[in-house]
Amino acid sequence: MNIVFLDRDTLAPQIRLREPGFAHRLTSHGRTAPPEVAARIADADIVITNKVKVDATALAAAPRLRCIAVAATGTDPIDLAACRQRGIVVTNIRQYAVNTVPEHTFALIFALRRSICAWHDAVRAGRWQAAGQFCFFDHPIRDLAGATLGVIGDGVLGQAVAAIGRSLGMRVLMAGFKGRHDQGALYTPFDRVLAEADVLTLHCPLLPETRHMIGAPEFAAMRRKPLLVNTARGGLVDEAAVGPALQAGQISGAAFDVVSVEPPPADHPFMALLHRPDFILTPHVAWASDEAMQTLADQLVDNIEAFVRGQPVNVVA
Repeated sequence: MNIVFLDRDTLAPQIRLREPGFAHRLTSHGRTAPPEVAARIADADIVITNKVKVDATALAAAPRLRCIAVAATGTDPIDLAACRQRGIVVTNIRQYAVNTVPEHTFALIFALRRSICAWHDAVRAGRWQAAGQFCFFDHPIRDLAGATLGVIGDGVLGQAVAAIGRSLGMRVLMAGFKGRHDQGALYTPFDRVLAEADVLTLHCPLLPETRHMIGAPEFAAMRRKPLLVNTARGGLVDEAAVGPALQAGQISGAAFDVVSVEPPPADHPFMALLHRPDFILTPHVAWASDEAMQTLADQLVDNIEAFVRGQPVNVVA
């Protein structure tokens, strides 16, 4: 079996990728640019990719290809329809980030709710010494206990975030689908969540119906000036509307781990917000604890071995 890993650098170097338990040749590329994909997978039986796109054109150049093992949960980079036509099995990784993403989400929430970055910058600038006493009060500090947490997305990660919120004494609202009011007592209508949340966190997939689900009209409906946190997918929020919402005081802070274009170009709206103490941008690392990445790597090889045994698991297509 000829296995080609198109973007090994998307896993940290300390993460061990064990050898599959069958005769194989593994070729790992740190990165693969779009024009290089077709040539690199031309003789592959199995392709591993995290974020490198494998489209119909590349698939047409790979007559031996039988399986694409995605080293992530999202399968956006893969032309699934073309794979189905060819009978190529596509697998993905599941439930590996059940601790790391919720923890990162709350790290961002705590940092904003308690103005951690602003306090650190103030101390670094000598403000503590200038205050002349044991503390000073330049920035707001708010408890989470008693606050309302709005969670958009009720999958494993959304439920884990909700559980942490409850353990901290927060009132948790699980948002219903936008525009729907008939989803039962477990869900709160989307527009009501916007109006009542002190913290709003996104944990849903990027689909045509969820793209820009938060934009200028939604910011205007946020009566309690909540924190907005997105560790899910870039594109769920109209990114050009975030700066104006912060400037107008419609939200009290925003933290993003994902952007619609990664890495964001120099003229991306977020790059003009990095000086603000109420805005945090991390480089798509909510998923990337050592523990989570090792779980991902182990499951990745498990998926490949299961496919070769003729018993594929975690099949997307």
